[in-house]
Amino acid sequence: MLSFVLVAAVSVAAADDEKPKDLVEKAQAALTTGRHQEAIALATKAIQLEPTNARAQLILGSALEALGKHTEAIAAFTKCIALDPKMADAYDHRGSEYFKLGKIDKSLADFDRFLELNPKARPAHWKRGIALYYAGKYADGAKQFKAGDKVFADDVENAVWHYICNAHVIGADKARDAILKIGKDKRVPLMVVYDLFKGKAKPEDVLKAAKEGKPTDQELKERLFYAHLYLGLYYESAGDKKRTLEHMTKAAEEYKLGGYMWDVARVHLERVRKK
Repeated sequence: MLSFVLVAAVSVAAADDEKPKDLVEKAQAALTTGRHQEAIALATKAIQLEPTNARAQLILGSALEALGKHTEAIAAFTKCIALDPKMADAYDHRGSEYFKLGKIDKSLADFDRFLELNPKARPAHWKRGIALYYAGKYADGAKQFKAGDKVFADDVENAVWHYICNAHVIGADKARDAILKIGKDKRVPLMVVYDLFKGKAKPEDVLKAAKEGKPTDQELKERLFYAHLYLGLYYESAGDKKRTLEHMTKAAEEYKLGGYMWDVARVHLERVRKK
């Protein structure tokens, strides 16, 4: 850790005489390669030299986002938007960060603004679909996931989120009949999860499938995370609050992962507990 800090410090010190443009390029390179602390230092230096540099704020926010500093990331994206209201990516990133804080309405507003500026991204914007579900806008959520049908042709998750939105609109039986068709999702145990929502498998089949074979400890953790996440959603769609809480707790706490879907499980659990 000490050597990393020294390297980052030397990199920034060497950048003292550089122009903001050069600092921004180096900050972007650091962000792209996962050197988030260095990206923060370089972007901050660029902002000090050129406070109106919107791209530097975007990079700063993205690095803070990667480190889980949600409030600080939102502040950087907000400054970016103030400097350049048409910086589409800033709305998209800020929308993600608002979601992670459970601020669903703000998240959705940012995703919608992002799509106004970048309409071609609409079919693939599954994050917006999830936000619509938590906003209680189930018909719009079903439309969002339906729009992603071809983009996510082999993705069980897109089909399941479409189902749980659609079940609120047309009922569970009709939603099951209308479940999106997919190809082969290679992630274990997601094909069994798909069968569960189609009515062709039982909850215990999902957990059994997750443990089959000889997965590494990390692979098993990932499998069980997704198993419990989607079992929680399955039981919620069936109105079983007790089992929803049980499985979401396991997903968010016992099988904690990084990544956006873990944040979904965590936000879901917080909402269930409040209710």
